[in-house]
Amino acid sequence: MGQATLFLMVGLPGSGKTTRAKELERETGAIRFTPDEWHLFLFGDDFHDPQEHELHNQRHDKVEALMWQVGKRLLAQGVSVILDFGFWAKEQREEKFREAQALGAGFAICYVHAPLEELCRRLEHRVQVGRKDVFQAISREDMERWAALFQPPDAGELRGEYGPG
Repeated sequence: MGQATLFLMVGLPGSGKTTRAKELERETGAIRFTPDEWHLFLFGDDFHDPQEHELHNQRHDKVEALMWQVGKRLLAQGVSVILDFGFWAKEQREEKFREAQALGAGFAICYVHAPLEELCRRLEHRVQVGRKDVFQAISREDMERWAALFQPPDAGELRGEYGPG
């Protein structure tokens, strides 16, 4: 059996991360973890209820933590894993790189990008077609705010180059 690989799906909502993650799952046999799918199954679309905002974030963090616990066990057993979390910050990506190294796993960033206008168009299309596997009604204001927070991976990161830890 070959070395397991941790694949990180990096990008903003609507960029095509989950679509690419599903392709990667088929191509590699890796186990895919997409938090939105689990969150929606367990709690429904609680994203835009102002009274539920903090609860939504707590739930989502717990879903991701549980996925990563299972993911680490799989990697340790030689099974490749896809984390479809977005990973907006370089610090988050570097942390997962170090954890993959400690488990003896390979590491790859799958960066999926689209211009803001295209992201907003795709998100609006999700609402129009009534997709149930994604959070609905992400506003343009949310997207603009998130785009300003997002730290795209640089060329070194895309090659899996991080300084000594």
